[in-house]
Amino acid sequence: MNTFKRKSLYAALAGVSALGVTGAAQAVNLNPDGLGQVLIYPYYTTRTDIGGNAYTSLLSVVNTTSSAKAVKVRFLEGKNSREVLDFNLFLSKHDVWTAAIFASGTGAAVGTLDKSCTLPPIPLGGQPFVNFAYTGSNSDKGGTSLDRTKEGYVEIIEMATFTTSSTTSQIVTHVGGVPGQNGYVCDDLTDSQAASDAFGVQGGIFGGMTLINVNAGTDFTEDAVALDNYVQFGAQIYNPAGSILPDLQQALPPVSQVVTGGSVFTSSWTAGTADPVSAVLMHSNVMNEFVLDRGTKSGTDWVVTFPTKRYYVNVGTGNAPKLFQRNFNQTDGSCDDVSLNIYDREERTTSTPVGFSPPPPTQTNSICWEANVVTFNNSNVLNSNNVANIPTTFEDGWLNMGFPTGITGALASVHELINTTNTLITSIGGSTSSGNTVTYIGLPVVGFAVQTFSNGVLLLPVPGQTALGNVLSNYGGNFVHKYQTNID
Repeated sequence: MNTFKRKSLYAALAGVSALGVTGAAQAVNLNPDGLGQVLIYPYYTTRTDIGGNAYTSLLSVVNTTSSAKAVKVRFLEGKNSREVLDFNLFLSKHDVWTAAIFASGTGAAVGTLDKSCTLPPIPLGGQPFVNFAYTGSNSDKGGTSLDRTKEGYVEIIEMATFTTSSTTSQIVTHVGGVPGQNGYVCDDLTDSQAASDAFGVQGGIFGGMTLINVNAGTDFTEDAVALDNYVQFGAQIYNPAGSILPDLQQALPPVSQVVTGGSVFTSSWTAGTADPVSAVLMHSNVMNEFVLDRGTKSGTDWVVTFPTKRYYVNVGTGNAPKLFQRNFNQTDGSCDDVSLNIYDREERTTSTPVGFSPPPPTQTNSICWEANVVTFNNSNVLNSNNVANIPTTFEDGWLNMGFPTGITGALASVHELINTTNTLITSIGGSTSSGNTVTYIGLPVVGFAVQTFSNGVLLLPVPGQTALGNVLSNYGGNFVHKYQTNID
């Protein structure tokens, strides 16, 4: 059965290539294998938990290919996706780069002991995040404090590869664990040389993040969401350090491809927009479990991040121009109404609709930030400032969060991404139709859930001693969200 489905899928993709204006290899798509040209890490945090124990977020990115690469590393704060730092990272073939995001002064910083080259170089003590993108003439009136930099998410975008003989490749390729061939060192690296040597992107990067809290004894991990075919094979989008480009509006060509419901949807979009990326991340519902066991003092938080929201939301009041519901209204954020359906483990639900607490004046459930944390019964595992609480009498169960359409007072197309340009629909193992108008329903979303379990302090034997020792027995687990994809 699996063999048949795979053969049918390959046939459908071949049909797209033969009949459409653009082929399957030229459309950005969500890669379920985790490899791609673009990586989205849903959440980082440097906050302290409710016990005062600090989180550090440990990031890694892996180059699985035999070519050196240049990638843009971008950190975005969680309230309004304002950029707090970016730089160019150069990965040797088969290289792994690691870094730590940690609390620094009133904000956060990134530091690394990794030897891979970056432009500009990262100071040994770390590079602090900055608030320039949301203060002064750039103010979004959502607060100017560096505290906003303490939580957010990360993008890594491949910009170019380098042939083995190029000067840039010789500078960044490791010899004995240290970059530099033929006498070169990282200090010889320049943007002009890299731009001159840049060759086409090829994908093949993956990554992950670890949210570690040493004093609390917990550790949560997340895989980066991988987008493949963001830029067609052979093209390069190298931009110098200090440039805000590339970003998620540069899909080349501006085409998305989504496989769902037995069909392949290939849609062309307006160039220079985030629509192709949004389309592959669109979901009408987010589903996951929660655990609140009293015996293990368990808590649960959900991370719900909208990585393209900043491209659709203006600063101010009223309705957002497209897709999302409201503009970013100072410290109220940019709120989107959601539906919440909660169940316990025995399929019981509540006759009183579940809602966030404290209830908003309009009695409407909404989440208001770019990187949101939804907690249950104020367990506040991550102790986020961008938090919404769901009170429940259920000790354990699952939640279905939806992004409704047809909201009174909102735009008619709220929570809809409508393609009127051209969509090719190919049924897996069936027919193909072109020139369609289709609607991607929901919002572009990524994320995961974290759960904690605590047995307090246990008395356990200590090797080499006759006495028992105190051992901290806290545990943490994390679970990728499950989604519903709805294309009309």
